Amino acid sequence: MKRKFKVWGFIKFLLVMTVVFCCINKFKVLYLENFQQNTSNENVLEPTSLNLLKNTDSDLILVNKKNTVNEDYIPKNLVKPNIVFLNSCTKEEMQLQSKAAHALEELFKGAKEDGIILLGSSGYRSYQLQVNVYQKYYNENGKEYAEQYVAKPGTSEHQTGLAIDVTNESRCFDKTSKEAQWLANNAYKYGFILRYPEEKTDITGYNYEPWHIRYVGKRVAKKIYKNNETLEEYLNKN
Repeated sequence: MKRKFKVWGFIKFLLVMTVVFCCINKFKVLYLENFQQNTSNENVLEPTSLNLLKNTDSDLILVNKKNTVNEDYIPKNLVKPNIVFLNSCTKEEMQLQSKAAHALEELFKGAKEDGIILLGSSGYRSYQLQVNVYQKYYNENGKEYAEQYVAKPGTSEHQTGLAIDVTNESRCFDKTSKEAQWLANNAYKYGFILRYPEEKTDITGYNYEPWHIRYVGKRVAKKIYKNNETLEEYLNKN
């Protein structure tokens, strides 16, 4: 008799766990749909080069609050650049597309030669990881802060594998730091741009981020740097 009770108790446990699992999955689907449906409609500049928005293999793919990538989009050729990352980085974040990764290695090497020590903070992020990051900042700092500094899932450049956040040893990477100043003046030489520059929030949709760089290739990076543009502005003209 005791054996029968144990079996019946185990069956009930399995039934309860099945119901819980189904509820969690349903909540997850609704949660992700809510993010996609509530993507901000801020006045982000839309470029005329629409082919560049759809070509996910292009170095010039545009991802912002109006131009999204799918939940299942994963860039090709993700590799780990040979640089020093923060210990808090996940293995996923320690990746970039191969061209961007090799260019980043050269950038870090050039910085070191100039006496500047940079650290990798966050590179590639999958859609699901971006869900976690956004929710963390939303919970800790509120909706307004999260929408200014953290992209909603599907609208993050990090999902392209072409963008990375960098920092310094003091973890104080503002525009007055020598590392941020070096990056602002030299990133273009290695094919990177400051993706969210000062006084361009109305175009990019995000506040100034001196730590966030984006690979676009040396030719385009030089043009954007010389003309003090954003990627949106460059694509709108070309």
